[in-house]
Amino acid sequence: MSTAPPPSSSSSSSVFVTGLLILLLVLRSSNCSAASTTVSRPRQLSTDYYAKSCPHLEQLVGSVTSQQFKEAPVSAPATIRLFFHDCFVEGCDGSILIASGAGNGGGKAERDAEENKDLAAEGFDTIQKAKAVAESNCPGVVSCADILAIAARDFVHLHSLQAGGPYYEVKKGRWDGNISMASRVSSNLPHPNSTMADLLNLFSSKGLSIDDLIVLSGAHSIGFAHCAHFLSRLYNFRGTKSPDPAVDPRLLKALRMSCPESGGNPDVLVPFDVTTPFSFDNAYYSNLEDNLGLLATDQALFLDQRSRALVQAFAKDKHQFFQAFSVAMDKMGSIGVKSGRLHGEMRRDCSMHT
Repeated sequence: MSTAPPPSSSSSSSVFVTGLLILLLVLRSSNCSAASTTVSRPRQLSTDYYAKSCPHLEQLVGSVTSQQFKEAPVSAPATIRLFFHDCFVEGCDGSILIASGAGNGGGKAERDAEENKDLAAEGFDTIQKAKAVAESNCPGVVSCADILAIAARDFVHLHSLQAGGPYYEVKKGRWDGNISMASRVSSNLPHPNSTMADLLNLFSSKGLSIDDLIVLSGAHSIGFAHCAHFLSRLYNFRGTKSPDPAVDPRLLKALRMSCPESGGNPDVLVPFDVTTPFSFDNAYYSNLEDNLGLLATDQALFLDQRSRALVQAFAKDKHQFFQAFSVAMDKMGSIGVKSGRLHGEMRRDCSMHT
């Protein structure tokens, strides 16, 4: 889940690799012609949780996400990434939104951990704006955690309208967590150099299966990564001082041009999906079949016999992927849910404890 969002007018420091994208699009085109564990859902989560207290919540959040999508498209992958990083650390409780310092009792919060240092501001801004709208209409009622879950769904849907989905109902009733510690982040997030065994162990610890890993990785259909996230794969894969042999040679050449071993531009961004980087679809899986996965953790899904069949199925059937993704997002959204003031809070400002 180590992704970076695409550049936008509000992210002028980022450098989008247009030449690389064009090259990879050609590469992808030529390749096309060639060759579960379950989680018990907490009872308090329901689609109509705010039916009486804030009946128009979905529309209120939607008014913000649709505007953000038009004005700052970077908000979409940024917010989806926020949801992943939130749920995997302390559960889906909005703890990723808390700011360090005064807003966190003086402590260093999750969002300032090394693994979260490149989380885009637009994701946080989206939630803050949506929370402000919710507060003006339903004061003290809606949690930041629920707003984050709804906004992530909205952006998935907005990015996939041309592809015909997916859209899923978001179950609500999460309370905001009151613990946010940077020290708890690293061991609870996937890393670009994680092995398949590492990923499976991590997902299993969250109550997620190998199928969930494959499906949720499809979020890389949109989003971009900095060179630092895959540089070792190009020059020193797992300490071999050689590139990852699984990388298509032409892709390797293209990536090395944009990401030199040293002295490169740290703001360079490369798309995960070289075919349709701005559309949420199933091309991500087709790319894996052609050895065009950007991260080693992406390509591992096709290389491992335990996951290959489902990758191939999603590459062939977009609607099967959409349906599975909706289910997996709902499942992930139930991780570590807090309820009641004994375990959580309802923050008025998502960046600060009440």
